[in-house]
Amino acid sequence: MNNFLLQICHPRNRLDLIGQTLKKSKSLYINNTNILPVRCLAVTKAHLESKKFPEGELKKRLTTMQYYVTQQKGTEHPFSGKYDKHTTCGQYSCVVCGEVLFKSDDKFDAMCGWPSFSKPATKSGIAEEIDTTYGMIRTEVTCKNCDAHLGHVFNDGPPPTGLRYCINSASLTFNKHSDPEADDKTS
Repeated sequence: MNNFLLQICHPRNRLDLIGQTLKKSKSLYINNTNILPVRCLAVTKAHLESKKFPEGELKKRLTTMQYYVTQQKGTEHPFSGKYDKHTTCGQYSCVVCGEVLFKSDDKFDAMCGWPSFSKPATKSGIAEEIDTTYGMIRTEVTCKNCDAHLGHVFNDGPPPTGLRYCINSASLTFNKHSDPEADDKTS
């Protein structure tokens, strides 16, 4: 049986729960501010069995920023990552293990300073869990294969998913499509 976690998303994705109580009616409220229930996340056995690499190997193989983001759950500065404005057709993979995570067809410019995607390449490539750091309640996105921190997913993306996977460039590598028709889509 799976355990379930409820993510709560504040309009500004910030929420200080210290000393405050939740009141439940048709919606969730904090100090009379409407909070929308976003989704239920399953914690699965597959996520708990992710592949880990030795720390020494990762420190040799990754840049300082890649290690900080993927292993220490860091965040690169907005508008500093090489894939923020990247528009070439292809697929984005995990910098740690090579797992394909996102496709360029699902990338959009959210003007937030990080690469944004409306959906993952496959649901089996990523894992999601609640992140309550810095007084916020967010959904952290990790690589399901190696547990590398990628970024966060928010509820303010374009249709049809309504999701915005806000991902650090430092957690990604890019593989360009070799199909000439796919290259014509490059904007």
